This record gives sequence, structure tokens and C-alpha cells, in this order.
Amino acid sequence: MRIGAVFPQTEIGADVGAVRSYAGAVEELGFSHLLAYDHVLGADPAVHHGWRGPYNLASTFHEPLVLFGFLAALTELELVTGIIILPQRQTALVAKQAAEVDLLSRGRFRLGVGLGWNPVEYEALGASFTDRGRRVGEQVELMRRLWTEESVTHHGPHERVTGAGLAPLPVQRPIPVWFGGQSVPAYRRIGALADGWFPQVVPGHGLEEARAVVEESARQAGRDPASLGMEGRVSFTADGRESRVAEQAERWRDEGASHLSVNTMGAGLGGVDDHVRALAATADALGLRR
Repeated sequence: MRIGAVFPQTEIGADVGAVRSYAGAVEELGFSHLLAYDHVLGADPAVHHGWRGPYNLASTFHEPLVLFGFLAALTELELVTGIIILPQRQTALVAKQAAEVDLLSRGRFRLGVGLGWNPVEYEALGASFTDRGRRVGEQVELMRRLWTEESVTHHGPHERVTGAGLAPLPVQRPIPVWFGGQSVPAYRRIGALADGWFPQVVPGHGLEEARAVVEESARQAGRDPASLGMEGRVSFTADGRESRVAEQAERWRDEGASHLSVNTMGAGLGGVDDHVRALAATADALGLRR
């Protein structure tokens, strides 16, 4: 099981030096990958009365694909989006950006995608919120063609490309596409289309039911369910009980997870140094440092 860290988007701030220092520390501590969440715009609660989203316009979010272009030159970590909100973006542009990150990182990239929950962002990006689930499958299929074919013609329900292609192509052809989601339709899409998935449930609390839908959908699509990767997530807690993180990691290992990410956000930590200290303690508990 490969163990990575969640980039602390909302708590790392805007200092470029802190971003550089954090990524270097993650690599030095023995983590295999860095996973970044995504939001383009935050809603203003003063305008959107009754706003209940977990983030707003005060929440810091570095744009993941630009961030990864920067980090590709600084570390040997695998870079993972967990997740890019694909239907609010132009498909061909995401394919191009992903291909560039994959090239700059020499094939150390996984593109995690999902539907998102924030209609404010969709409106601002000129995309439809209501049909996002119907569009994402076609987007993924088109991106895979753009990553593997010199010239693509695709005239579908939502996407149109006529005799066009990307240059340069990525190192990985195609780039692995992983899905996030927490609904039966999402699990069906994962089984039918994904290279791997990010469960939003934990072992013993819904994972078995979610995986059953994923695996059945994979079989119906003529795919081997065992070929799908699965990345769990555990959170560092403010009480400093690294043993709890190790116990949760072992539960994910027992469930057959191929990957795991450690999240230090929301634990009451301060700046980047506090996040690094938390990861260092976690790395020791997980036996990552040799």
C-alpha cells in the first residue's frame, strides 16, 4: 500500500516558500505521493445567504494542475488530484493540462476527477450544474483518446472535436483516471470507467456496500474489478494519537487498498511547520522512515 499526504490547501497559505518546503518535507519523510483537493472559486456568504458549504471565498486553494507543474521540478513524488471537478471545465483543456503535468513529472501523475457540489463555481465557469453526471463519462472517454491518438474526431452528445490532437502527448498513454464520489450512480461510473477510486466512506461504515456496486458495475462493463486501485484516507487528530492513524491505515490495508493518503487539515495545526511535524510523527508510526 503506497502512502501519501494530502496537501493542506486551506491552511498552507499563499507563501511560495512554504509550498516548496512542505513538498520537500513530504518526500524526505518517505511518503510516496501528494494529493491535492480542488476548488476554483469560493462563494461569498454575504451574497449567498444561508451558505453551508465547507469552503467559502476566504478558503485558500492553490490550483492543482498549476501547482503540480511547479512541484514536478522540485520533487520525485507522484502527484495526484483528489479530485479535479471535471464537468465544470473544458474537456480538451483539462486533457492538455494533464498531459503537460504528466510530461513534466515524467509520468508521475494520477488524474482524480469528480462532479463537485458547488453550483456557484459551475455558474462562474459557464458550465451546467444539473447535467454534470451525464457529461463526465463522455469527458473521460474523450480525454483518453486525446492522450493516445494523434488526431481525434469525436462528435458526441456534449463534446465535439474534429480532426485535432495534443502535442506533446503525455508519458502515460493514457494517464490513469481515478474517480471520487459518494452515491450509487457515482459507484456505477467508477466500476465502468475508472482506473481507481477514492472512497468517501471508511472501512466498516459503508465501504462494503459501495465496493459491491463498483465491482458489479465493472463486471457488467467487461472489466476485472481487481484491476481497479483504491485509495483510502485517514486524518491526523489534534490529540496526537499517531497510533490511531496507524490503526486506521491497517484497516485500509486489510480492505485491499492500493493507496492511502494522510490528511492533516482540520486538526488545529498552525503553519507549514506544524503540518510537517504531524506528518513526521505519522511517518514514524507507519514505518515510512528507514
